Amino acid sequence: MRRRLHRRSSSKELPEINITAFMNLMVILVPFLLITAVFSRITILELNLPAAATQTQQDKQALQLEIIVRKDSIEVGDLAGGLLKRIDITSSGHDLQQLSGLLQAVKARFPDKLDATLLLEADVPYETVVAVMDKVRAASVVQAGSVLQAELFPEISIGDAPVIRATNPASLRMAAKNKDRVK
Repeated sequence: MRRRLHRRSSSKELPEINITAFMNLMVILVPFLLITAVFSRITILELNLPAAATQTQQDKQALQLEIIVRKDSIEVGDLAGGLLKRIDITSSGHDLQQLSGLLQAVKARFPDKLDATLLLEADVPYETVVAVMDKVRAASVVQAGSVLQAELFPEISIGDAPVIRATNPASLRMAAKNKDRVK
């Protein structure tokens, strides 16, 4: 009896799977999905940490450009030479066109200079940081009737802005009283 069952089961053929409809669907879907796919472009901006405080005599003579972005102003200066210019905030925000013009003038004086240090206060909006970085890296220049991108200082180091000390006489007296109490 087992032989009969075994013969009957082995004599049956397996049904054939028809995948033609599925293959037709794939032939249409794959090109459609590739055409409509959005290929995202990721841009990476390489940043550096500010240089260490130790400098050689030659480094002290060269320009070390610092751009300090504060909530109410942008200060452009040389680490050794001091403040070059302070650009106060306007009613429409930071004056980035004036910053770009100043950086173009600095680049004209120091054409081989490629690095700049960008120091930021903690409460500066991200959009402002990105806009300032764009102005530090390149400037739009009109030349022969067309607008070109001129390289300014593409190697940007980023760090924290120094804290402004209070110069108000009342706050200085308060600091002196607190100092006496500590002793």
